[in-house]
Amino acid sequence: MAISEQQVQSALKELIDPNTKRDFIATKSVKNLKIDGDKVSLDILLSYPAKSQVAGIKSMVEDKLKSIGAASATANVSFKIVSHGVQKGVKLVPGIKNIIAVASGKGGVGKSTTAANLALALAVEGANVAVLDADIYGPSQPMMLGIHGRPESQDGKTLEPMMGHGLQAMSIGFMIDPDTPMVWRGPMVTQALEQLLNDTNWKDVDYLVVDMPPGTGDVQLTLAQRVPVTGAVIVTTPQDIALIDARKGLKMFEKVGIPIMGVVENMSLHICSKCGHEERIFGQGGGEKMCKDYDVEFLGALPLDIQIREETDSGKPTVVAAPESRIAEIYRQIARRVAVKIGESAVDHTSKFPNIVIQNT
Repeated sequence: MAISEQQVQSALKELIDPNTKRDFIATKSVKNLKIDGDKVSLDILLSYPAKSQVAGIKSMVEDKLKSIGAASATANVSFKIVSHGVQKGVKLVPGIKNIIAVASGKGGVGKSTTAANLALALAVEGANVAVLDADIYGPSQPMMLGIHGRPESQDGKTLEPMMGHGLQAMSIGFMIDPDTPMVWRGPMVTQALEQLLNDTNWKDVDYLVVDMPPGTGDVQLTLAQRVPVTGAVIVTTPQDIALIDARKGLKMFEKVGIPIMGVVENMSLHICSKCGHEERIFGQGGGEKMCKDYDVEFLGALPLDIQIREETDSGKPTVVAAPESRIAEIYRQIARRVAVKIGESAVDHTSKFPNIVIQNT
């Protein structure tokens, strides 16, 4: 029995992508649909890295097509990551498609740990990922990613990114002794940040995760005004004092026109390693309430767990140290949601346009 295109379209409208929470027709993911009698083939092109999701989505689509009478159903699932829109008047950085700022209003909420695991989770899902440690006064990514040594320069002007767990990385921490304090004023810090970003030979990066310093000062303002940020992720704890500052960070990004991808709540509950008792040491529901107040997405909650601290301190964050663990899965879910949100934002076509040169002839 021949199958019509209308039947296929209707069937695909009933399938919800577990990551986008929308059907494949609405997300315009269906490409190259071919129907030959009762044989159907199509491509599903996702806008976010989804290595762990490809097999499941393939089975879901093929099973659905068979349920409407297809004797043969073939769904080729793949993903493509492109550049998305940034603040007006800010040019993209060569070699980088999208920049994600991971920020918090205050220190000590686990922002750097979240940034490292988010970057690693995006890489696990098949993206080419880099990390920029923008915390000039307290760089922590070299230790967290287990990277030692100093970056090389091929031409004496630009730096080659350091590598750790498959990530490209750059930090002021690679250039200074760990015990040396950075006694610098604001202008020097912002200049250092711009040089780390613009003078590094980033290689075909899909997502650059920027580990921001806490607060809403010089570095944050420079990032907002001169760096092409695709979106920001706010990290907080449920504690009222952390939420006050997290709200300030969120509002700062809103003011400068950088979209908020969502909020991650760290240390949401503590599970006793001896008896398994759960206790919400820092309060409950603070991150979710903040999301409701500002109409942004609650990306996920992570427990206060000694495993996260031990693994990150040893240079092997949870996503690579314990990839099958529940905590690693939470980081991967958060990473997929951030990538989906970026995938749904406006595409940036500036890199496609040639430079027009007018010459007198």
